[in-house]
Amino acid sequence: MRTIDRTTEGIPVIELMDAEPVPTRGLHRVFGFLRVAMGWTFLWAFLDKAFGLGFATGRDAETGVITFFGSDAWIHGGSPTVGAVGFALKGPFAHTMQTITGYQMTQTGPQVAAWFDWLYMGSMLAIGIALILGIGTRLAAAGGILWLATFYLGTAIWPDNNPILDDHIVEIAVLVGIVLANAGRYYGLGKAWQRLGFVRNRRYLY
Repeated sequence: MRTIDRTTEGIPVIELMDAEPVPTRGLHRVFGFLRVAMGWTFLWAFLDKAFGLGFATGRDAETGVITFFGSDAWIHGGSPTVGAVGFALKGPFAHTMQTITGYQMTQTGPQVAAWFDWLYMGSMLAIGIALILGIGTRLAAAGGILWLATFYLGTAIWPDNNPILDDHIVEIAVLVGIVLANAGRYYGLGKAWQRLGFVRNRRYLY
């Protein structure tokens, strides 16, 4: 990205002169869609677990009955991470991750540390909103990559359905592409965001 300084009536003006990483409008649409789609993936993880919307949260595994906004919802005291930490972890890193998250089996059932639930939910919300809006895309993508790598190492390091490639790896590749394409600029608020004074010279905030 290049900047050109000029003055208008004695007031400095900075114009952002961008050599677009993605050269065609069709690819702008593709990367804009991929950014929003990945953002919705993370935001939905927050919404479903926060409110118990009956997809990954609030559905009885045996009967399939859904209890919307029930006791499994985070807003009603349910833990959004205890199921994955307690029952989905496998492989060589499972015990380490359970130790880090404070997982323990108590008389009332499995529990994880409250800070881990807050970290997970806060980051899902922030990553989702940032990617959908196209602001702070690099940081949001980096956070998404970190979570996806954690999920992969904890639950799918040896994929069940494919001996080589797992969907976590594909999604990581998509997020890398979003960063390289500076995709917040396409059908998002990225262009306006990058003109803000506190953002302009801090590329990690793009």
